[in-house]
Amino acid sequence: MDTHHGSGLGPVLTALARSAVATSFAPRPPGAAALVSALPEAAGHAAALGAREATFVTLTRDGALRGCIGTLTALRPLGVDVVRNARLAARDPRLPPVEATEVDALRITVTVLTAPEPIRVRAFTSLIDRLRPGQDGLTLKDTGRRATFLPSVWASLPEPERFVAALLRKGRWPRHLWTTELRAAAWPEGLAAERYAAREFSG
Repeated sequence: MDTHHGSGLGPVLTALARSAVATSFAPRPPGAAALVSALPEAAGHAAALGAREATFVTLTRDGALRGCIGTLTALRPLGVDVVRNARLAARDPRLPPVEATEVDALRITVTVLTAPEPIRVRAFTSLIDRLRPGQDGLTLKDTGRRATFLPSVWASLPEPERFVAALLRKGRWPRHLWTTELRAAAWPEGLAAERYAAREFSG
């Protein structure tokens, strides 16, 4: 869903991500900046594509995940970050690599994240109660682990307690945290929570 109403940016980002994946099979793929400049759809969007943004690119085919890679911190221009993450998503180490014959069949979703906001809690009950289902992306991190769920994950995990428990499992926190009553669990030392919002573009 393109939630950036009227901007026309959504089709540009998904076309850029698709081009990034398609050209990644070349012996010498074009650089990210060159790819952005060469994309006809990018005309008129130089300011938006040049602004530093954090993005995720998700690739699916027939409803099955083919790759999802992103950044939580705005380090690069939007266009460059999308190219980078699209190419990395096509080689997501958790899955078989995308093949050139799949590119046209891929559904591509580009998610643009806002800056993270700390959620200052020290109990799972407080965290669960403060989350906004369907709106918040959530990151949990400590000195050795970090895991995040984009807001789109609420579609499959609509209850906040299940959402947090599944994220703890994804991040490989101790098993007892995500297999028992989470509200009764002690908050681990050093654990921090952040939330962010997102604009999502699919094509």
